[in-house]
Amino acid sequence: MLGGAAALAACGGGSNEVPLGTDGKPLPRVYRIGEGETNRIDFRFLDALNTLRRAKGIPEMAFNAELNAAAATHARDMSVQNRPWHFGSDGSSPLVRVQRVGYSGKLLGELIAETFQTELETLSTWMADPDMRSVVLDPRATQLGFAWYQESSGKIWWCFLSGASGGIIPISPIGIYQ
Repeated sequence: MLGGAAALAACGGGSNEVPLGTDGKPLPRVYRIGEGETNRIDFRFLDALNTLRRAKGIPEMAFNAELNAAAATHARDMSVQNRPWHFGSDGSSPLVRVQRVGYSGKLLGELIAETFQTELETLSTWMADPDMRSVVLDPRATQLGFAWYQESSGKIWWCFLSGASGGIIPISPIGIYQ
């Protein structure tokens, strides 16, 4: 009988159990981005972003190649610096970075994150903060840049830029999430 109980306990496995931290909340799991997933992640983020904007009656956004390039550069640079912040290792601001890639529109905002979370969890976190939500839901924004860099540890550095057609205007960088 004891042998049967031990066998049943072993079958119960624990492999589906989510490990909990000392606060009782689930520990974060590493979200590994595989090769070939770039487009899926980009468009999953864009679809979720535009769903939120449509729900508020705000115009949808579309990817902009220059903003994507600036976001990719900054995501990688934050990893090199090992800190989520709005300034590049060369002291560049978001405004300078978009100018360097030739963006001719108005830069409206930048959101960044250092996390092990998915793109949708990161967007959800940004939406939970009023200042960051105002960047995501800025009705003037029609263009976006979105990129990430994942370290071998699994840590992901996310960068989102929003902009609109027209000349560049100064912004107040907000939205640091660690």
